[in-house]
Amino acid sequence: MNQGKHIHLIGICGTAMASLAGMLKQRGFRITGSDAAAYPPMSDFLASLSIPLSQPFAEKNLTPRPDLVVIGNAISRGNVELEYVLDERIPFCSLPQILHDEFLRRKEVLVVAGTHGKTTTTSMLAWIFDHAGMQPSFLIGGIAENFGSSFQLGAGKHFIIEGDEYDTAFFDKGPKFLHYFPDAVILTSVEFDHADIYKDLEAVEIAFKRLVNLIPRRGRLIAFDQGESVERCIARALCPVERYGSGENSAWRVINLRLEPSRTSWSVLRRGEHWADFEFSLGGEYNVSNATAAAALAASCAISKEKIAAALKTFKSVKRRLEVRAEVNGIVIIDDFAHHPTAIAGTLTALRSRYPRGRIWAILEPRSNTLRRNVLQNDLARSLAMADEVVIANVFKSDAIPEAERLDLVALATQIQAHGRRARIVPEVDGIVQLIVPEMRPGDVAAILSNGGFGGIYEKLPQRLRMLAGSVASNSAEARAKALSD
Repeated sequence: MNQGKHIHLIGICGTAMASLAGMLKQRGFRITGSDAAAYPPMSDFLASLSIPLSQPFAEKNLTPRPDLVVIGNAISRGNVELEYVLDERIPFCSLPQILHDEFLRRKEVLVVAGTHGKTTTTSMLAWIFDHAGMQPSFLIGGIAENFGSSFQLGAGKHFIIEGDEYDTAFFDKGPKFLHYFPDAVILTSVEFDHADIYKDLEAVEIAFKRLVNLIPRRGRLIAFDQGESVERCIARALCPVERYGSGENSAWRVINLRLEPSRTSWSVLRRGEHWADFEFSLGGEYNVSNATAAAALAASCAISKEKIAAALKTFKSVKRRLEVRAEVNGIVIIDDFAHHPTAIAGTLTALRSRYPRGRIWAILEPRSNTLRRNVLQNDLARSLAMADEVVIANVFKSDAIPEAERLDLVALATQIQAHGRRARIVPEVDGIVQLIVPEMRPGDVAAILSNGGFGGIYEKLPQRLRMLAGSVASNSAEARAKALSD
């Protein structure tokens, strides 16, 4: 399309859609967008780019008539704006389609895919390339703190992109990453997820097999060394395959791992020989795996191990990934984008190593399309039982899930208690805050687990803790004054 054309994005507050909006604006298009509801960090991100955001969805948001409409994959038939687009025959496309046509052509495309870890791994890979002076372009499904952004349009030849296995649009039910035509791929993991669109693990594996089948013979596949699903997905790759992880036969093997409260360090053997020593400030063994995968692909693109090590040492994190949102009176509040039992287990394990003396609270909103269902309920109970205290909110939009398929909160709490942990169901955020604040004490760590806004708990919990701390301090001062007067 010619620059200056008007492009409207329906569902603009999705992480990928907001990033695309920024990229299109930087490319010279006039951008508008709409969504049902907006919340940080993407609402703040759009505001920083001065991109108009209309709420809620309405036909008037498409006036004046745009030249093109990008339909987000969360938008279904019945949406008032989508119906208007179809009725008025306004040209439309999907996010992956315009991304490929406007940005990926003529670039060397590096795709990071997998059920877990792809956002952080993409951010690490982008930072390594940028730190090495490679001037990459990138698109990440979150705000990379080193950049303060989820995208960049660089002058270099590489485009680093998070490859999402979720479907593309209401008219294209294939995975997004099949539109990216990668030159190289990192595959972090393959598990059953997205229970709303995949019927079972085999269906998920088929999607990843198709991605692997797109890699050219001259390309490269960096794959995690654990999991039968990963093995099946890479079995017929026609490009060179390199494994990473802790396995003895891995081309990139992690050894000497040290998880400390404020620092993580490890070494990597390359084909059995010592290659490099790394460290960074992030916690969690899974982040070591993510970083090792990024280092492996960067090395294959001729970036030196010294530059890789320097980049990782200065890597920060991604918004909503073990993000410290507040510290009040010795109580730490963590925001983590929890979408799957395995991810929750990784988060809680990382917090144990980061806060070894702290009491860990897991405060869950079952919001993702997988967690809202009972398909992984047993796994979820085991993951949550890794916390000391568990509080579970209502299933998000539970009426949209058939009762027979819906997560059973009472059964889940019973299962957690069978593991020796207390679990309580508190339907709404205000009730959660009212319940837990009087019980919390200095040294506690509250892990808020949700992939959405969770009713504003990220602001309400620290606010209530500050109010309580102020009240206690005031009462103590009054008591001391009274004692002195007596």
